[in-house]
Amino acid sequence: MKSTEAVRIASRSIRSHRLRSALTVLGLVIGIASVVVFATFGASVEAEIVGDIEGSSASNVYVFATPTDDEDGGFDRVVQPAFTERDVGALASMEGVTAAIPRGTVDANSLTHDGDTVARQRVTATTPETFDEGRIVAGRGFRSGTEEVVLNERAARTFAGNVSVGDRLTLSLAGNRTHELRVVGIVNGTEGGLPVSDFAEGSRVYVPVDPFYRTVVESPSVGVRQRAYPQVTVVTDPTRTEATQAAVSTYLREESDARRLVPAGTEPTARTSGDFAARISSVIDRITRFVTGVAVIGLVVGAIGIANIMLVSVTERTREIGVMKAVGARNRDVLVLFLVESGLLGVVGAILALPVGVAVGYAATRYAEVGFTLAPGWMAAAVGVGVAVGVLAGLYPAWRAARVDPIDALRYE
Repeated sequence: MKSTEAVRIASRSIRSHRLRSALTVLGLVIGIASVVVFATFGASVEAEIVGDIEGSSASNVYVFATPTDDEDGGFDRVVQPAFTERDVGALASMEGVTAAIPRGTVDANSLTHDGDTVARQRVTATTPETFDEGRIVAGRGFRSGTEEVVLNERAARTFAGNVSVGDRLTLSLAGNRTHELRVVGIVNGTEGGLPVSDFAEGSRVYVPVDPFYRTVVESPSVGVRQRAYPQVTVVTDPTRTEATQAAVSTYLREESDARRLVPAGTEPTARTSGDFAARISSVIDRITRFVTGVAVIGLVVGAIGIANIMLVSVTERTREIGVMKAVGARNRDVLVLFLVESGLLGVVGAILALPVGVAVGYAATRYAEVGFTLAPGWMAAAVGVGVAVGVLAGLYPAWRAARVDPIDALRYE
């Protein structure tokens, strides 16, 4: 039997049972479209987050302590003050480094503005270099040694009356200390924060290290007590980021105070935005694979539907099969005929599912307010699997049809 003839007969059989065929194809469409939706949404979220990380802090090297095994690639960082003023100065003096920005936390109780008090567990102590001109919404960064404060936009909206530059705040710290602070700036981000922190940006309050930060340790190198920080951000030229990271890693491993101050089982580590981006990309990719794998269950349901309709078709066409064999059709011809029919159902389902999946995926990215990015590899795989499912689901019914005895088939009512 010619292939064109097999396609013609299979198409006629599908059209003769339009509703049944449509419902079968619908199950396959749902399965393939689900795979495309989840894969597209995952690729879009990954592109959005990774793009932001790589684009916003390409010149930064982040220094902090991590567990020695470092299975989380820097996400499970150890927040313990281990980087002394000596370490900060040594990092700042490295070739190509424009700034070394330390960060620490100050325990707090509350923050009051114009009689409105909000609870506050901690504020961030840092240096003026953390404020990039491009991220200052209003005012300026604070000056060291002053009782000035900078808030991010979310913190400014925390109070009943929004805080603006020039307002006064009362900061209550642990130990019953209070400070009257003047708001000198509102920002929408800072230079020294870890790139992943921007995606869970909460209410942030920034104060100068001097006079607010009082966490000190004894420097193993110079033998005097110095301020110590849990994190330092090294700012360098974007073209020198890799070289700076290597130099910082060597210093941390061989000369730093931090190598002797970090807890047992941890080590000081230098990470770039590229490292964070690669780790996030890996995490999102694993999640996408898992969720997309769940969506493959829909393809299994579609395969069961095709197998069911083909078995019914074999039963209904038993007499037709007998006539075909009586006039010379071979078992192979009957097998091919039913395989072509199940394959056509798979192809139609795949063709319809692709635009549906892309459209729903686009709608999902609009709802999540992320850029739309296609996942061509997943889309091709989904279509290929859909067609394969159609063919494989028809194997047993086709084999059963090919084994029908022509004499019994002609007697079948």
